[in-house]
Amino acid sequence: VQLQASGGGLVQAGGSLVLSCAASGEVFDHYAIAWFRQVPGKEREAISCITTRDDTAYYADSVKGRFTVSMDSAKNAVFLQMNDLKPEDTAVYYCAADHGRPCSGNYYYQVDRYDHWGQGTLVTVSS
Repeated sequence: VQLQASGGGLVQAGGSLVLSCAASGEVFDHYAIAWFRQVPGKEREAISCITTRDDTAYYADSVKGRFTVSMDSAKNAVFLQMNDLKPEDTAVYYCAADHGRPCSGNYYYQVDRYDHWGQGTLVTVSS
């Protein structure tokens, strides 16, 4: 599956953005779709994951209560609603897909389990 991430931009602290991860040519049937973010010089950090078969979602502590992951009814796009953004949320955000397995709280954050990645979208939060 080819992934297209979009929705990044510049926002003031306390503001909101919605990121989208669209599937090209197919639906997200039985996937784990994760959102990662990365800042220069740091490792890619998993912040959320949704299992498309049952909508089970996981969140990193750093975004819990502020970010919400969801999927459209046609199962061809996953969204990340980001509220109360903070300057430390500034990063390039990526979506990633792992076909055939659920997110699982034990390993949704493992970068190497995901076979497909979107190109990244930059989120900048000003103070």
